[in-house]
Amino acid sequence: MPTTEDAVQKVDTQTRPFSLIGELMNNSFARAARAFKAKDVDRYRKLAIKQTESGANYLTLNIDGTQSMLVKMDEMLAFLPDLIPALQEAVDTPIAFDNPAIEFHRKALELYRRSENNQPVLNSLAASRVHLDGMIELVAEYDTKVIVMASEKFVPGGGAQCLNAKEVYETSKRFTELLHDKAGRSNGDIIIDPGLAPVSADTYGLVNMGLDAISLIRQDPDLEGIHISVGLTNFSFGVPKRIREDLENAYITLALERGLDFVLGNPEKDLKILDSDCEVVRIVSEALELGRPQEGESQEDAGFRQSDKIMDLFQEEDF
Repeated sequence: MPTTEDAVQKVDTQTRPFSLIGELMNNSFARAARAFKAKDVDRYRKLAIKQTESGANYLTLNIDGTQSMLVKMDEMLAFLPDLIPALQEAVDTPIAFDNPAIEFHRKALELYRRSENNQPVLNSLAASRVHLDGMIELVAEYDTKVIVMASEKFVPGGGAQCLNAKEVYETSKRFTELLHDKAGRSNGDIIIDPGLAPVSADTYGLVNMGLDAISLIRQDPDLEGIHISVGLTNFSFGVPKRIREDLENAYITLALERGLDFVLGNPEKDLKILDSDCEVVRIVSEALELGRPQEGESQEDAGFRQSDKIMDLFQEEDF
């Protein structure tokens, strides 16, 4: 439980039909990048409090490098002993640790103060992880929830991009069995991420692939109770800022119908279900339908047609 004067309680989110993982403690965002460069735990505390007050059920922590910011593993590991206790003193919101490296997760979970209502999340397992077996062992040892990147299938020697919804579903099934057998996880401990691409530049049909995979997962009784999440900000990447929130809410509206129940997103946005007859929902639905290849055409051709339809939103002022 929080012990400082900055401690807060999460707002009531019972009416929201999905769990929200706050994404703002990630070096891809300017406030987090500034906090990391300065190794300023107080800035991180403020980000944690702000997201919790805005209704985040979990807080992601990603202090890895970006295209414009080089971060070495030793630098991350040295900062964690100051950062994790400070976050847990500020809020009681569970933390989702996001990094591809096992050494990051081992150190973070050693430092994390686990309680009955504060189960951490290991983000993420993927077929290409170098130390996949070891990461699964950490899930068991520290009794974590776990996010699985199911958009990457198993191939000899590692992982590769899934090319259709059936492959995403099969990867989800295989990881679920691994986590049952090797980590003692229940379906409720597992969060599947089927992948989400920028809708305006999705020439590979990845948005439809993810939505179709959600439907397949929800049809399998062996996967009942499993959670499904996406990185929502990806969907609106590259479009004008004024329509990003509407686009993200349109995706939420469509994906929740399929069975999405977790969202990695920005708690400062008004993330919600829109009316099914809303203009932006209609345009996104039509764009995704146009993004499905017709007989004799390539996925790329359909993808450009999808992008052209999304361009209609650039001309709209009101929805």
